[in-house]
Amino acid sequence: MGAFAIYRLPYESTCRLVMQEEGQPEELPSVFALGGKNGFVMAPFATDQRHPVLLIQPQTCVNLAPEMLETTDMEWCGKMERILGEPKQEENTKAGTHTHYAIDFANFHSHIMEGEFSKIVLARCCREERPKELTPLRMFTRACGLYPRMFVALVSAQRCGTWLMATPEVLLEGNGRQWRTMSLAGTMKLDDKQLDFDEPPMPQPTDSHDILWSIKNIQEQRFVSTFITESLEQVAGDIEEKGPFTMRAGNLVHLRSDFLFTMEQADDIGKLLAILYPTPAVCGLPKDSARDFILRNEFAPRQYYSGFAGPMATQDDTHLYVSLRCMRIDASGCFLYAGGGIMADSEQEAEWKETEDKMGTMRAVLQSP
Repeated sequence: MGAFAIYRLPYESTCRLVMQEEGQPEELPSVFALGGKNGFVMAPFATDQRHPVLLIQPQTCVNLAPEMLETTDMEWCGKMERILGEPKQEENTKAGTHTHYAIDFANFHSHIMEGEFSKIVLARCCREERPKELTPLRMFTRACGLYPRMFVALVSAQRCGTWLMATPEVLLEGNGRQWRTMSLAGTMKLDDKQLDFDEPPMPQPTDSHDILWSIKNIQEQRFVSTFITESLEQVAGDIEEKGPFTMRAGNLVHLRSDFLFTMEQADDIGKLLAILYPTPAVCGLPKDSARDFILRNEFAPRQYYSGFAGPMATQDDTHLYVSLRCMRIDASGCFLYAGGGIMADSEQEAEWKETEDKMGTMRAVLQSP
């Protein structure tokens, strides 16, 4: 019994372990119920009886250097390994093929052309072998080294299984009255001439580095930004938008805008999460009908992919990230997830390639040492 989450915030050199050594995480029926809660959150794309919102209780909190996880005799490593070794809830994950994706794309795109959605996100899942020497803890350490700009987390609980993510997208972070979220949409892969592209932790609006964005990507990011602005106006005050600018995540770049705002009451966090989640960046517009369509029609159920995860009100700070660039790890292998926004001018092969590029983030972690 028990559960844990170990995570490393962007640009930090240490990671933090949140462990619940007794019992199982609290199960919540909705993200609205997170208002005023404390712990590590693991939320699915859509809550149901099989996939509740999980809140790991912070019975133990420890700061560690990622390389310490390679020390097998360390006390906390042994406890994490025991939790990882416990039987998990069996879930028959459907790994789709190119043919499955083509069928889904045609279905999703036809509803765009009929005017039902202005944008809808199509995701897929594929299965990869895991080298025997790569334990989940070692994979977490490798992800921390590969992706210093991203939020990296390894989460394991009986109810959800074991998930590893390296995600660039903030859903909500802050403390007290000061909060931040972001609009992250649009994707391009860096070419050989652009691999030196970098940005500081708080980049500025830029169109430099010879990175030129297509109209499709710019429109997609604007849709998400407009949704976030309208959502914040229902709960928050003093809203300030910064951007858009180009943000790097591994060998990919995205268009990003930051939103700074204030909230007067901690209970408003649950209300805001219920409004924001899932954002159009992982769902579509209109949000509710897009989510329902995805749940009915997408070949591979998303489970906890494209939900969100992170510490909530631990050490007085909240850092919730959208669960992108992630994989579910089990005894039979690893299941990688990725998606992309479908719009009227989207082309099937270009969208398939975008999902391949995104899956490359986790595939790099799986390469034999």
